[in-house]
Amino acid sequence: MCRLSLSSRLALLFAACTAVVSLFAGVLFSHASEAHFVELDQQLLDGKLVGLRRALQDIQSSESQAKLADELSRQADLSLRVIGSNGQRWYDSSAKLPDKLPQKPGLSTINDDGTDYRVLNAPLFVDKPDSPQLTLLLDITHHQHFLQRMQHLIWLTMGLSALATALLGAWAARSGLLPLRRMSAIASGVSAQSLNARLPEENMPPELAEMAHNFNAMLGRLDDSFQRLSAFSSDIAHELRTPLSNLLTHTQVTLTRPRPIEDYREALHSNLEELQWMAQLVNDMLYLAKADHGLLMPKREPLELAHEADVLLEFFAPLAEDAQVTLSREGNAHIEGDRTMLRRALSNLLDNALRFTPAAGVVRVRIVDQPKGLSLTVENSGKAIDGVLLPRLFDRFYRADPARQEGSSEHAGLGLAITQSIIRAHGGQIRCESADGWTRFVIELPREN
Repeated sequence: MCRLSLSSRLALLFAACTAVVSLFAGVLFSHASEAHFVELDQQLLDGKLVGLRRALQDIQSSESQAKLADELSRQADLSLRVIGSNGQRWYDSSAKLPDKLPQKPGLSTINDDGTDYRVLNAPLFVDKPDSPQLTLLLDITHHQHFLQRMQHLIWLTMGLSALATALLGAWAARSGLLPLRRMSAIASGVSAQSLNARLPEENMPPELAEMAHNFNAMLGRLDDSFQRLSAFSSDIAHELRTPLSNLLTHTQVTLTRPRPIEDYREALHSNLEELQWMAQLVNDMLYLAKADHGLLMPKREPLELAHEADVLLEFFAPLAEDAQVTLSREGNAHIEGDRTMLRRALSNLLDNALRFTPAAGVVRVRIVDQPKGLSLTVENSGKAIDGVLLPRLFDRFYRADPARQEGSSEHAGLGLAITQSIIRAHGGQIRCESADGWTRFVIELPREN
């Protein structure tokens, strides 16, 4: 099925609108002209009727007949028929008058053998019920020809106007849609390698400027997502390359010559540790993929955050004792959420805080209950994080420590990304603040209605 272009549709729409307006104006003018002619004919016939009645006061006298002839001679296109009270035809001013004429009183229009007449029926004597009837006939053929010519002119004007409007509309639409074609040309050149292309927003009509702005914003989001995806893929390969290389090297060395059973057992245990780390990495990636697609559906159960925090602090207590770090908790609040997911998020923050807190430092959990939600802060003393690095802390595989080790089997840089996904799945937000020797991860969770 052939589809019309937007320019063609606008051109046809302009032409149709012009045709309708021209037709409406022509019909209105035609009716107004016809009504005007009827009014003129009515006035003319009424004036002649008065003179004819005076001339026919005594129709039998020669003087009356002379007056009648004189009255009719003044209007060449006027004819008269007189019919007696008994229905007999008394007088015809012309032999070409139609045999059958309207009998109803008042004005009417007839056509006889190509000639148009305006007919007026009236009694000769107004005060006599058996008065003879006068029928005045005015030839209006020239009026009708004028109206017909005017109608033909209206149709011709309408057609020419519609054609001219269609052509001008097509030109105007094509000129007006030029920015759209430019946008289409730029959009057709956008690919994964050229997501930095942007549509020009200046000198555009307001309607298209807003669309161009939104399109540029979409390209910006796509470019950012593509860059993140590329970096993500690179980071996955980066993280898996070293453990896989270690597994291959270790296995190859082990198989180079026969060894005691204990050596094989030790090699398998070593490989198992690497495989367990890789399995955990894959599970974390699947978890983040679910979060990206909105598939994390937290359960809603009543939780006492002080109790949940105390359980985790007790779990990390031996590690904190070895590192000479003091653990504490302040405040309490109740919330409905997923216990497993929130414990995982809080555990990631505590583990992260313990790793970067120096000896004799402090790791503190503060819970603040608020009318519309709650705030949970995990803060630790120690060296502050550079403000430039704060926005990237929640990126996957990102480590603020510049001495990054490839394929570290302890920390892959996914903990904070997973924590952020969990908090967002609960409708909250998380941010990091670092200044004056303290680093704080602040979680804000809304109160369920």
